[in-house]
Amino acid sequence: MSSRVFLFVLGSSRSSGNTEILARKAAEQLPGDVRQRWLHLAEHPLPDFEDLRHYSDHVRPTGDNVELLLDATLEATDIVIASPLYWYSVSAHTKRYLDHWSGWLRMSGLDFRARMAGRTLWGVTALAEEEQEVADPLIGTLNNSAAYLGMRFGGVLLGNGSKPGDVLNDEKALARAKTFFAQEPPLARYPHEAA
Repeated sequence: MSSRVFLFVLGSSRSSGNTEILARKAAEQLPGDVRQRWLHLAEHPLPDFEDLRHYSDHVRPTGDNVELLLDATLEATDIVIASPLYWYSVSAHTKRYLDHWSGWLRMSGLDFRARMAGRTLWGVTALAEEEQEVADPLIGTLNNSAAYLGMRFGGVLLGNGSKPGDVLNDEKALARAKTFFAQEPPLARYPHEAA
C-alpha cells in the first residue's frame, strides 16, 4: 500500500476552471492506492497573513480554515499548487496560503521546515498565452519556496486556456498530464545554485 498523500490546493476564484481540469487529468494517472485530497481555497478562505515574528509567537490555530489547511499540508507527502496564472504569478488565494507558511515556520513546537523537508511540491497552471515563458514568475515562486524548505520540486504542468474548458483542446498539455506525476523530482535548488 502506498504511503503517499497528494494535497491539491486549488487557487482559482472559480471551480472547475482550466487549471483544475488539467490537475484532475494529471491526478487520474496516480495509482489507486495514492490518497488524494482536494481543497478549494475560495471555499476555505484564509485571513490576510499578519507577520508577528518580531512582536509575538505564532500559536497553533484551532477550529478555522488556517488549522484545516495547516493539518492538510502537514499530512501530505506531495502538495500540488493548482493556480491559474494571474498577473504572471500565483493567484491571491494561493499567495495568501503560501504567506501563512511564514507563520507556520515560526509556530513553537511545530517544526514546519523540518517536517516539509524531503516532501514534494508540484504546480499546475493554465495560462491564456501561447508563450509559456510568461509563467516563469509563477514557476520561480514555487521552485524557490520548495528550495527554502528543502523540498523536492516536480515542476509545473502548463496548459493553455482562457474560456472554461479550453485546456481540453491543448493536446500537448493533456499528453504531459499523463506522465507528470510519474517523474522522480529532484531536490529544489535556487537558480544561483543550479549552475
